[in-house]
Amino acid sequence: MVTRRLQDAALDFYERIIEANNCRGEARLEKQRQADAALDKVRLYLRLVTRWGWLTEGQYQHAAGMVSELGQLLGGWIQQTMRALGQPEGRSVAGAGPEGARGRVQQ
Repeated sequence: MVTRRLQDAALDFYERIIEANNCRGEARLEKQRQADAALDKVRLYLRLVTRWGWLTEGQYQHAAGMVSELGQLLGGWIQQTMRALGQPEGRSVAGAGPEGARGRVQQ
């Protein structure tokens, strides 16, 4: 059931964001990275349900835009956390750069 997994990934993302907000230091960074992984799953499931025709192209574009914005916000937060920890800002999260944690959605 891909729709269930999509919902679960979205809820996992939300839970990791809440947990990260309640942590400090390395614990916060770890929760942020977990949130990034959950967001990757959301992207994957959105692409699958669109490929299978369960979402229209317009619905996908809307959701993809929102997920992309979340990724950019998360990426900025990760970079801020890394600066606070004195860590280099390079590619802390797979695909992260100055634009954020995988702030793009493939089509």
